[in-house]
Amino acid sequence: MRGTLVFSGTSCPALTGKICENLGMAPAEADLSQFSNGETSVRILTSVRDKDVFVVQSGSPTINDTIMELLIMISACKGGSANKITAVLPYFPYSRQSKKKSHRGAITARMLANLLHVAGVKHVITVDLHASQMQGFFKCPVDNLHAEPLIARWIRLNIPNWKEAVVVSKNAGGTKRVTSLADALKLNFGLVTTDRKRAHNMSASMIMNHLDGWDNPPGYLNGIRHSRGVSEDRDSDGNGSARSSRIMSESQGSPRRAAAPPLRTNSLTRSPYARAFTPSQSQTSPIEELKDEDEAVDTPVYTDERAQEVTQGRLVQGHVVADDFQSPAHSDGGADGSQSYQGGDDDPMTMSHASSFFAPEPHALGGSGDVEASSDEEEEKLRDPKIEHMITLVGNVKDRPVLIVDDMIDKAGSWIAAAETVVKRGKAKKVYCMATHGVFGADCLEQLQACDCIDQIIVTNSFPIPDRRAKNASKLVILDLSYLLAEAIRRNHYGESISPLFQHMAD
Repeated sequence: MRGTLVFSGTSCPALTGKICENLGMAPAEADLSQFSNGETSVRILTSVRDKDVFVVQSGSPTINDTIMELLIMISACKGGSANKITAVLPYFPYSRQSKKKSHRGAITARMLANLLHVAGVKHVITVDLHASQMQGFFKCPVDNLHAEPLIARWIRLNIPNWKEAVVVSKNAGGTKRVTSLADALKLNFGLVTTDRKRAHNMSASMIMNHLDGWDNPPGYLNGIRHSRGVSEDRDSDGNGSARSSRIMSESQGSPRRAAAPPLRTNSLTRSPYARAFTPSQSQTSPIEELKDEDEAVDTPVYTDERAQEVTQGRLVQGHVVADDFQSPAHSDGGADGSQSYQGGDDDPMTMSHASSFFAPEPHALGGSGDVEASSDEEEEKLRDPKIEHMITLVGNVKDRPVLIVDDMIDKAGSWIAAAETVVKRGKAKKVYCMATHGVFGADCLEQLQACDCIDQIIVTNSFPIPDRRAKNASKLVILDLSYLLAEAIRRNHYGESISPLFQHMAD
């Protein structure tokens, strides 16, 4: 393309070479080096005056050095009188820090957008931002391309019986991405969520001592006010046996019922003591009225039957364990106060009302809790031997291939937990882990390769993967983004629409 220069950073020379090959041109020459003290040195070796310049730079293990190199290259081209400078970032650095996670946290993604603007960027091309609303951080146009059409085409060509597959999100924050792919392929979708189990041996809260009988307020019988400290549920046979219904709370704010009675779900009844008094000629006992109401109801009105497509399992140290596995939290309760879950037949409505008196667990400021769930701290908690989690699978995956989809693969814990859940609990046939950015921090790729429940790992080349690691991972499949980025550069240079790049390609 005449009047166009494409420069490559040190993070992705191979990807830049493929982009230039698709464009029918060679990468522009630049000298990138470092001084002995670690400072970055950039020299542009070709004229950029009145040229349309594209600088391709992605993430890398030395992410801060690549960011400084990108900024210096942009500044050098701006000083060389370039007509327009476009930053091509297949993986946008610091994209996971797009909101505050604490009161004194920083929105680092917005700061990086400001740095690019100050350096002289007039346009940004990237692929699958962690949060699409990050485009509002920039003062210039942003083309947020999607790798979904490329991944969908690979699914249609390489997965047998792909029409029976189920697209699964490994956390609640990725449901929008999963439903988009499922709608494009006309497939069913599912969800895997992980929750920390609650304790059962905490001390009672002083607050709830003043709330005894809140679910059974005083009523009036024959004009006389009746109030009780402990609610009494009478049996339908009128024997008058009383059962304790004291609500107690735990230190983390989760209520529980002491000596909880079994939950009745076959009919809806109400206490005769809570009704307003209406005079009548014949004085009827409240117990007899209750018996008449129970006999009048022949068919069940309400059932609390659990959905058939919800499967739960126990998660210890990031792996699904059997139901009879001894919880590690029974002995000491965990280092941070988290303990094992005590199941029961507590009334869910009563528990929900009682929990409203307590402060919720801390979550991300101004948004959903999925930001914390995807952080490195939560990944470490999955591996903590003193904390047991409950993992839930929503959806039917039995004897079907499962596609676990997210925007990036950084840590292996949540991926392995989701894969073991759909295989061991959901009885899935095969599991494919799919993401746009294969960051593979630490030994993540090696852990995914060693997991027996994962059949293949599909990522793109947006983030550079060393050849040695890629060759040792037989399950790894790398899709090429060079055509997508090359076409975006060409259309951007000639002022054409990029809408066709979001459409799914024909086989």
